[in-house]
Amino acid sequence: MRKLLLAVAAAALIAAPGIASAQAPIVLKFSHVVAPNTPKGKGAEHFKVLAEKYTNGKVKVEVYHNSTLYKDKEELEALQLGAVQMLAPSNSKFGPIGIKDFEVFDLPFLLPNLASLRKVTEGPIGKKMLTLLDSKGMVGLAYWDNGFKQMSANKPLHVPADYKGLKFRIQSSKVLEAQFRLLGATPQVMAFSEVYQALQTGVVDGQENTPSNMYTQKMDEVQKFTTLTNHGYIGYVVVVNKKFWEGLPADIRGQLTKAMDESTAFANKTSAQENDEALADMKKNGKTTFIVPTPAEMAAMQKAMEPLYNDMASRVGKQLIDDVRKTAQGVTN
Repeated sequence: MRKLLLAVAAAALIAAPGIASAQAPIVLKFSHVVAPNTPKGKGAEHFKVLAEKYTNGKVKVEVYHNSTLYKDKEELEALQLGAVQMLAPSNSKFGPIGIKDFEVFDLPFLLPNLASLRKVTEGPIGKKMLTLLDSKGMVGLAYWDNGFKQMSANKPLHVPADYKGLKFRIQSSKVLEAQFRLLGATPQVMAFSEVYQALQTGVVDGQENTPSNMYTQKMDEVQKFTTLTNHGYIGYVVVVNKKFWEGLPADIRGQLTKAMDESTAFANKTSAQENDEALADMKKNGKTTFIVPTPAEMAAMQKAMEPLYNDMASRVGKQLIDDVRKTAQGVTN
């Protein structure tokens, strides 16, 4: 039934006029699964303002946050069918639809800092990866940051042995699944909107996330300990329905591209600020105890996860992994 409803919505969009008139602006639905006060939420709202400004109202952007339209597993299908025009899914979401290359960003301890990330996403590697989306009926417009992930649970997490036997919520990613299995934990795929309740009720014992996501979803209130590992990265790819995008008048497409470029700079700057502020606010609240791993503890975590690089080579691509590691190597903030 859901697929039928999506198909009907897509058909309605196809039947609609492609060029805006004074009475009927082009409607661009931008759907996402996080809160409006997160970096992605603020980036989406910033894009709305700029897109409507630069097109002189010829485009109307409707932003739907907090999974009000679609949850994690539904949103890419909705985009491909044309029920929404724009999304900013996390990199992990593209693996299940056959573009496993983006799961390279899920590898732990791959990107030591934002400078190394930028060198990857803004260089030849990142640009080439965006072209892979064309075959799935979408166009990749930009990379937006969420930030670096921390581990949380209701017990202290210092070394790999501490993870054994715990259930961790993950995004749908074979890399993340393998990561927690290496630690002796049980990974459980779950929609972002369901994580707080799952932590509160004990359906899962822990999770990994950025400070801004944890704080805006109040995860710190239902997790006794948070370990500052910065072990992994969460980022988004802003994508637009290919048929919709290519059907736009060239001038409007150019104006939207300008709005997206400026919104990307805004969103990424906001991400860094929001994560710093969220971390400070959670420390101030004192509802979760923060653990700073020692160098020896971090070395043990990295050693435990190192086999992932070989294990995932056949899935993600050995050459891609090597290229990203080489590009990121030696870059300092």
